[in-house]
Amino acid sequence: MARRSGRATSRCEEIQTHPRKMATSAVWLCLCLLFPSAEAGLYTASDQIVLLTQENVESILINSTAAMIVEFYASWCGHCVAFSPTYKALARDIKEFSRNVQDLRHKILDKLETHGEPWPPACPPLEPTSQMEVDVFFETNDVKHLALIFEDATSYVGREVTLDLLQFDSIAVRRVLNTEESLVTKLGVTEFPSCYLYYPGGNFTRLRVDIEARAFYSYALQRLPGVVRSGKPPPVSTELLKNNTEDPWRPFDKFRVYMADLESTLHYSLRVELGAQSVFQGRALTSLKAYISVLAKYFPGRPIVTNLLKDLNSWLQKQTGDRISYEAFKEKLENDAQSPNSTLPDGVRWVGCQGSQPHFRRYPCGVWTLFHVLTVQANSKGSDPQEVLRAMRSYVHNFFGCRECAGHFENMAAETLEQVTSLPTAVLWLWSRHNVVNNRLAGALSEDPQFPKIQWPPPDMCSACHAVKDNGEHTWNLTEVLKFLLTYFSSDRILTDYLESESQILEKQREKHASQQVVHIAERHAERRAREALDFRKHPLETEPTEQEEEEEKGGEVEEEEEGPQDETATEEEEEDEEDGLAGDMVGRSSEPTPWAKPEMELGRGRQQARRRPSFVRMRRDPQEDIVDLDSFVNQHYKAKALQMATSTRVKRRSLQRKEEQEPGPVFGLGMELGAGLGMVGLEPVDAGFDLDFARPRKRLQKRDVAGQYFGQEAELRHKGRLMSVLTIGFSKVDISLCVFLYFLSSLCLLVMYLFFKNRLRRRRPKISVP
Repeated sequence: MARRSGRATSRCEEIQTHPRKMATSAVWLCLCLLFPSAEAGLYTASDQIVLLTQENVESILINSTAAMIVEFYASWCGHCVAFSPTYKALARDIKEFSRNVQDLRHKILDKLETHGEPWPPACPPLEPTSQMEVDVFFETNDVKHLALIFEDATSYVGREVTLDLLQFDSIAVRRVLNTEESLVTKLGVTEFPSCYLYYPGGNFTRLRVDIEARAFYSYALQRLPGVVRSGKPPPVSTELLKNNTEDPWRPFDKFRVYMADLESTLHYSLRVELGAQSVFQGRALTSLKAYISVLAKYFPGRPIVTNLLKDLNSWLQKQTGDRISYEAFKEKLENDAQSPNSTLPDGVRWVGCQGSQPHFRRYPCGVWTLFHVLTVQANSKGSDPQEVLRAMRSYVHNFFGCRECAGHFENMAAETLEQVTSLPTAVLWLWSRHNVVNNRLAGALSEDPQFPKIQWPPPDMCSACHAVKDNGEHTWNLTEVLKFLLTYFSSDRILTDYLESESQILEKQREKHASQQVVHIAERHAERRAREALDFRKHPLETEPTEQEEEEEKGGEVEEEEEGPQDETATEEEEEDEEDGLAGDMVGRSSEPTPWAKPEMELGRGRQQARRRPSFVRMRRDPQEDIVDLDSFVNQHYKAKALQMATSTRVKRRSLQRKEEQEPGPVFGLGMELGAGLGMVGLEPVDAGFDLDFARPRKRLQKRDVAGQYFGQEAELRHKGRLMSVLTIGFSKVDISLCVFLYFLSSLCLLVMYLFFKNRLRRRRPKISVP
C-alpha cells in the first residue's frame, strides 16, 4: 500500500526489521500481492499492483484467504523512490502465484525442510525418520510418547502435526514414509496416513481417530497423559481435586449442561457485576432492560427463578425515568416484597464450569454457557434473530468485568453480527465466535491446564461435526454442528444435580428477610437515638418528641392505665390551695400500690405543679409523655417525692406552730424522712437551707442511651447522697458518736496492754555474767 504519510514509514521499517523469522521470509519469497496507495506517486495500476483506497481497503483485506504484502511508504522518501523499481519487478514476477493459504503453508514447509544452514536445536526435524533412529530414540530424548505418522512422500500431514505439537512437552512426532519397509512391516502398517504411538522396549499401539487427518491427530495427541503446553503446570490429578476441603471437586458429565452453573452465573451477574454500578442510566439502563428481558423470556430455569426474573422484568419495563439506582433494583432482586415462590439462590456452586484452581474458568465459562442456552431457546421460541446477541453484546460492553475481553468481543460483533439473519445462524454465530476466542486464548496464562482451550466441540464429543476436504484440510459440517448445539444446550438435557431444593431456598430467603428486618429496625432506632442525643445537646430542657418519632412508635405502643382517683383528688387540691394540696398529696400517695404510677412534682416559679406520667418504649403515650429508662426512673421519682415531702413538712410546721412546737424532721436524698408514721430508714439528711430548685424536672428525659445523664449540682448531689446513705443507714448522730468513742477506747486499751506485756518480758529476761 503506497501512502503519503509520515507514520506509514514506521510500518515499513517494522516489516524490514523481522526478515530473520523463517515464516515471514517464506511469505516474502513465495507469495506477494502488493497494495500501494491510490494517490498518484510511485505506482500505478499498470504495474500489476492493487491500489488501496478508503473505499476498497475493507473489502480487499478483511476476511481474505490470500497472503498479502502491503508497502507503506512516503512519496518524498528517497529510499522509497529507489526501491520502487524493485517492488514493481517483484509484483510482475509473482503475479501468477497461488493465493491459497494451504499452498502457502506447504511452500513454507518445503522451504523449512530444504533449509541448508545449520538446524537450530529447538526446531524438530521435518525429514523422514528410519528404524535405526527409532530404536535409539528414547536413549537420547526425554519424552513419554513418540508419535510415528506413516504417509507417502507427497503428504504434508506428518510435518504439519510435527509443528502443531512443537509447543507441547513430553511428546515428539516423526514422519515415516511408506518406503521404510522394515518399520512398516514391524508395526504392521497397512493404511497411509496413519499414526502409531511407540514406547521404550519396542511396544506400540495405533492412535484411534475418526478421520485420518491433521486436526484429529493433533487433538488426540494433545490429550495424551502427561502432555502439556510448554511453560504450563501439569494438570492437577482428580484425587487431589477431590481432597480439597475448601472447595470440594464435583464430578460431572462433560456431555451435559448443569443448572447449578446457570444459576451461579445469574447470581454473579446480577449481584456482583451489576452491583458495581450505583446508578443505571443512558445506554447502561437500556442494556440492563434488554438483558433482563431476554432472561425473562428464554431462561429455562426452575419456577422460583423464572418467577423472579419475570417480576424483575415487569418492574423494569414499568420504570419511565431516565435512571434507576442499583439499590432499587436490588430490592426487587432480593424480593423484599416477599412475593410467593420467587427467589434467586444466593452464592455460586460451579459444576461443569469448575476449574482446577479458583481463578480458572467459572464465571467466564458460565457466561458463554448461559448465552449458548439462550440462543438455543430463542431458536424455538423467539422471532428476532439478533435479540439475544444484541443483549449479550450490550451486557458485555457495559457490565462485563474484564474490559479487555469486552473490547475483543465488541470488535467481533461489530465485524460480523450484521450477517446474522435467522435464528439458526444466531446459534452458529455465537458458536463460531466462541471458537475464535478459544483459539486466541490457547496457551495464555488464563488457560486451565485441566481444561485446555480447544476448537469445540472436539471429535470425541461430535465426530460428525468434523469433516475433511479433498485436499486433506479440516472443515466443519455446519449442519451437524447445529444439530449438536440444539441438542447439547436443550432445556430437556440440563441436569439439576448439586442444587438445593426449592423449599430450602425459600426458607433461607425468609430467614434472610427476618434478619434484615431486625437489622433495619435496629438501625432506625439507632438513628433516632443519635438524632435525639444531638437535639438534647443543643436544647437539653426543651426537646420535644418529633412527628416522625410519634409515627414510629404509634404502631407498637400500648396505652397505660389511667391514674387512680387519689391522684386526681390530689391534683385538684393542688390547684385550689398550694399548702393544703401538698399536705393532702402526701397523705394520698402513702396508699398508692406501685411507685411506677407516681407522678413527678415540679417546684417551679409560682409553686405551680404539673404532673406527667412516665411511659416505656413500645407503649402508647400522649404527646406530653416522656420515654425514660429503668436505670434512672426510680432515683428520679423518689428524689421528686423527697423534695415534695420536705416542702410538705415545712408547710405542716407553719400550720401547727400555734398548737405546739415541732422541729422539722430531716429530709433525705432519696426522698424519705425520719418522721412519725414512716419509720426509720437510713438515708442521708439534706441540709435545711439547701436550694430545692434543683429538682425542677426537665420537660423531656432522653430515651435509654441518653436518659439518666444529669448535669451540674444534681448529679454530684445524687452521687454523694447514695454514698452517705450506705454509711449512715439505721444510725443517729448519737449512735455514731458513741461508736467512735468506743473504738477509740478499745484502741487505747490495746496499746496499754501491749506496753505492759512488753515491759514485763524485759524484766524477766535472764542476766548472763561473764567470768
